[in-house]
Amino acid sequence: MVNNIKALLLLVVMGSIALGIGALFGLTGLIIGGVIGVVMAFSSYWWSDKMVLRMAGAKEVSEAEEPRLHQMVTELADKAGIPKPKVFIVHNDAPNAFATGRSPKHGVVAATTGIMRVLSEEELRSVLGHELGHIRNRDMLVSAIAAAMAIAIMMAARLLFWASLFGRRSGGYGAMVGIGALLIGMIVAPLAASLVRAAISRSRESGADEAGARITGTPLALASALEKIENYSRARPMQVNQAVAPLFIINPLKGGDFVSGLFRTHPPTEHRVRRLRELAKKMEPRLIRY
Repeated sequence: MVNNIKALLLLVVMGSIALGIGALFGLTGLIIGGVIGVVMAFSSYWWSDKMVLRMAGAKEVSEAEEPRLHQMVTELADKAGIPKPKVFIVHNDAPNAFATGRSPKHGVVAATTGIMRVLSEEELRSVLGHELGHIRNRDMLVSAIAAAMAIAIMMAARLLFWASLFGRRSGGYGAMVGIGALLIGMIVAPLAASLVRAAISRSRESGADEAGARITGTPLALASALEKIENYSRARPMQVNQAVAPLFIINPLKGGDFVSGLFRTHPPTEHRVRRLRELAKKMEPRLIRY
């Protein structure tokens, strides 16, 4: 619940940034900024899952092709109280997984061939539980809207740049205001959008960790899985489109976590592991099977 409230507040902030940039153009700009945000959010809601799967190189597999994976997903979806998601495979040696889909009824779970080879049965179940936690929490919807808002802000910033470049401004105070608006629109607003989007992503990952641990009852198995995936990612980063990297359980592009934790799309793995171990102590001993 706390993570949902945080994500909602962050989305409000991002939407306010988009509208604020539009307001620099006056009422017309404000309306245009709002329309762009709505259109982008609508498009992301309906088509983001297809784009994500295509960019990740994921292919749907039948129960006959991957019976073990399908069985795990079926059992965990029943425990999570959601419809069984579609199952996709990414042919890549790097261990990782992600979820997508605009709602639980349209959920998709994708796993790399590497994760099925590297992790134990219990660890793989815990990772799938994490991804089902994303689906149950409707994280894909929040992420899609956040991404759409970020794109809208970038578009509005670019529009502001061209308007300032070709528009006529008077000297003196008016010119200073124009320069200030340009700096806000071109530098401050996009930077703020990136920070807000990263914060939303971190919040969603933390929520999915806890949800997945409760679905499977094995928080220590998830902690172990995260450590293994992190170690493999450091040794051999996965080659994947930068746009879909934040969806994976561990960001496969280590360059995505630069400068400081402010820009991380995922909480530091050591922090996630520590929280899962603390959660394991609070859960009933009969549920800790790892």
